[in-house]
Amino acid sequence: MKKAWPVWVLVVLMVLTVPVYADQTAEEILKAVVKVRSVIPKEARTASTLGTEREGHGVLIDSEGHILTIGYLIVEAETIEVTGPEGKSAAATFVGYDHDTGFGLLRVESALGIAPIQLGQSANLKMGDPILVVGYGGSDSVQAGRVISRREFAGYWEYLVDEAIFTAPPYANFGGAALIGSDGRLIGIGSLFTQIVIQGLGSISSNMFVPIDLLNPILSDLKTLGRSRKASRPWLGINSEEAHGRVFITRTTSDGPAERAGLQPGDLVLAVSGKEVEGLGDFYRKIWATGNAGVDVPLSILRGTRIREITVRSVDRYQFLLMKPRKVT
Repeated sequence: MKKAWPVWVLVVLMVLTVPVYADQTAEEILKAVVKVRSVIPKEARTASTLGTEREGHGVLIDSEGHILTIGYLIVEAETIEVTGPEGKSAAATFVGYDHDTGFGLLRVESALGIAPIQLGQSANLKMGDPILVVGYGGSDSVQAGRVISRREFAGYWEYLVDEAIFTAPPYANFGGAALIGSDGRLIGIGSLFTQIVIQGLGSISSNMFVPIDLLNPILSDLKTLGRSRKASRPWLGINSEEAHGRVFITRTTSDGPAERAGLQPGDLVLAVSGKEVEGLGDFYRKIWATGNAGVDVPLSILRGTRIREITVRSVDRYQFLLMKPRKVT
């Protein structure tokens, strides 16, 4: 009996050989993924943690030249360069950044001669579904895989995605890479490499993708205002980690709200506004429930053997970063 090919092999063959796929050719889909390179000034707030030269991928999403990427590649950028098919490069301008989702938007200043990718829907994506991860570089930069989980992702930098997409095997150059669904449409943008625990399998190396469904509610605002028009969440300027359900402060941003209030690395967070903290995601939700950016956030922390009450005056993170000023109306 002839052995059946694995699903991922069939998916790769479909994408690379079928002439039309989701109203686009496979060649058009691959060309829509470009290289993004940015230079950030040394005095930028994120320079010390993310570097002054950043490189990853982006995806052309409309005929106006807008390119969707992961925000950390372009936030506080001084110059941005995009490279398209056949090595054709063009200058690009920063358009917008959304801290809540992590999406970044830029616009190429001259046409690259490529068609935008079709946007899909990520809501129905489930564990086990076959996917493709596509980076800049044509067919050599395509990797097949599967969705291994849809779950909450809480990042140490005050970041939370409810239904993040986790895929395996991991894609090495994940930043801004395109996640392509079985219909050939864009369903996510690459954010990071991580380890997640799958019951019965243990710890699995994977990538986390930001679901494309989070883009539509904010896309117009990103294009016109540079950020979402909804009120900003309170930002404390901390890095945190969770261990056995307990949340520890691992770093405070220099001259940020938490540092000014006296929080220190090693502090164990017990409660927010008197409400017990149960994990990193719960910690963030309780902070954001206190009000909008600028609100005082009361924290109960354990330092050594003493419980301390510290109130942090939160700020709007967008105003803390070196970004082109845009008036939110």
